Amino acid sequence: MTSQINKITEGSGHTGRGTAPGTPDSEQIRRAPKVLLHDHLDGGLRPGTVVDLARDCGYAGLPETDPDKLGVWFREAADSGSLERYLETFAHTCAVMQTKDALRRVAAECAEDLAEDGVVYAEVRYAPEQHLEAGLTLEEVVEAVNEGFREGERRARANGHRIRVGALLTAMRHAARALEIAELANRYRDSGVAGFDIAGAEAGFPPTRHLDAFEYLKRENNHFTIHAGEAFGLPSIWQALQWCGADRLGHGVRIIDDIKVAEDGTVQLGRLASYVRDKRIPLELCPSSNLQTGAATSYAEHPIGLLRRLHFRATVNTDNRLMSGTSMSREFEHLVETFGYTLDDMQWFTVNAMKSAFIPFDERLAMINDVIKPGYAELKSEWLFRQTASTSGSIDS
Repeated sequence: MTSQINKITEGSGHTGRGTAPGTPDSEQIRRAPKVLLHDHLDGGLRPGTVVDLARDCGYAGLPETDPDKLGVWFREAADSGSLERYLETFAHTCAVMQTKDALRRVAAECAEDLAEDGVVYAEVRYAPEQHLEAGLTLEEVVEAVNEGFREGERRARANGHRIRVGALLTAMRHAARALEIAELANRYRDSGVAGFDIAGAEAGFPPTRHLDAFEYLKRENNHFTIHAGEAFGLPSIWQALQWCGADRLGHGVRIIDDIKVAEDGTVQLGRLASYVRDKRIPLELCPSSNLQTGAATSYAEHPIGLLRRLHFRATVNTDNRLMSGTSMSREFEHLVETFGYTLDDMQWFTVNAMKSAFIPFDERLAMINDVIKPGYAELKSEWLFRQTASTSGSIDS
């Protein structure tokens, strides 16, 4: 039986632009505590680091050697509207991430960059099998990345920022190493690895090809997310959930295909959409990336607006910061500008993400109560005092 919902209005789901506690500006968005669940390590390198590492390892395949021009090239190459073409850009970043030193550097800079952007908790994913060309073992890859994350956390603290970073080990869905990578994730689950993922082109490579990996992880009581519903649609979401048992959906944006909005605003959820909402299955939504791969046509048309109003477990993510030229702050800036979201909305998305993280419940709760909520309360109090000062000034004049 489908779920019938009454007509939703602009006021249901967020408070709207111009009402308390106010629409945040760019500086407040940057300072706001943020939680990131869907970010690829090989999609977030600094352009200058790509150039340095290419020189160090003798990689001559870069299309540009000037960091600024290279950054532009990555963004333009990713703006194809095709997931397959988008994925091709990773050949260059993976090519320069084949040594321990390179992996440590990239991971440390990732943690630093996220912390500088106000991210307090992040789960960053990468595929160990893509970093073996120079002779590293899978274990050496994982240990180098973990060392880098710890170093990045230390540097962030030295700069006055706090962040906790966990790794998600990804298996490539077109390959045949999913069970091996799942076992690797399980061995390192108490040493910085938060969970498991599969990624890559969805069409022709359904998640059910890797059932042995997912069944193993369930037997081990471990966590996993699955890239699904980005390019292929509802069948990949259904398989990820009902066959594989995913804890979260990587993207999941195509769940919108199971939601009908009538001309009068009445909304009807299909069985799958109802299940996703009722079970509070987290959606790792990545607005800017979705525009690049053709999963959405504009920020205004992105399903996140409707999914937020319908109270799905929606979260905001970057996917690939280099390819999209984005950050968590930029993602929220787009949403604030498009939907009039307030600090309350930002907190709602952030708490959703923290609730959905792959760390123990008590630690998630502590992050919500001791870091996220106090951070937003401080920003909202600033807004209130700013408004008071503005009003007082107008009266005096």
